[in-house]
Amino acid sequence: MTEARHDRPRTAGALGLRAERLRDEPGLRDELSLRAADADRDAAAARLGGALAVGRLTSTEYAERLDAVYAARTFGELAPLTRDLPEAEDGGGTATAGQAQVAARFSKVIRSGRWVAGRRTRLTVHFGALIINLADAVLPGREVTVDIDAFCGKLVIVVPSGAHVIDEGGALFSKRAVYGRDSNADTDGPVIRLTGDARFSKVSVFRGRVDPFAALQHHLPSWLQQH
Repeated sequence: MTEARHDRPRTAGALGLRAERLRDEPGLRDELSLRAADADRDAAAARLGGALAVGRLTSTEYAERLDAVYAARTFGELAPLTRDLPEAEDGGGTATAGQAQVAARFSKVIRSGRWVAGRRTRLTVHFGALIINLADAVLPGREVTVDIDAFCGKLVIVVPSGAHVIDEGGALFSKRAVYGRDSNADTDGPVIRLTGDARFSKVSVFRGRVDPFAALQHHLPSWLQQH
């Protein structure tokens, strides 16, 4: 009589070490086809962070692999991304999927390019202007919460063209607006959930490729436009 096994699926790292033997092991093939959870993607991301810290990966390689990690749906898609890395690094992982913060106080701050957002990203703008571009950022998962603290400021957020924006925040003598078409057909688009409050401020969210700098410049006071 064969004893039934109820082992938990292997981690992405363990599967990666055996990925070359996939064709000869039907059981492993079944495990690689299993859906990965957020915790599995976070574990792979932490491993990449450790490799970056000790110099095994360049910043470009790290960003590319991290983007692929959070786009992965199965263990099979996760495995190749960490296959050539040791199980643990002395540098430790990074809090990639945790929290990120960007603040602009009496200043103009721009965060764009291939930067790594947190699963919960807090944006603070007090008497200033802040541009946040999520269209090219590495998003840790399919839902990102953007917590807004805006007071007497201007905030521009650019999200991917297929993003679903859910604004649950409040406004006091402020304007909160989302521009661009919400394509319900793109079910794989990320969910950007807006929370927090805007007081005496303007919060604008644009989908897709836009020029947020022009939109921001139009609403800036003269002392900020010169910086």
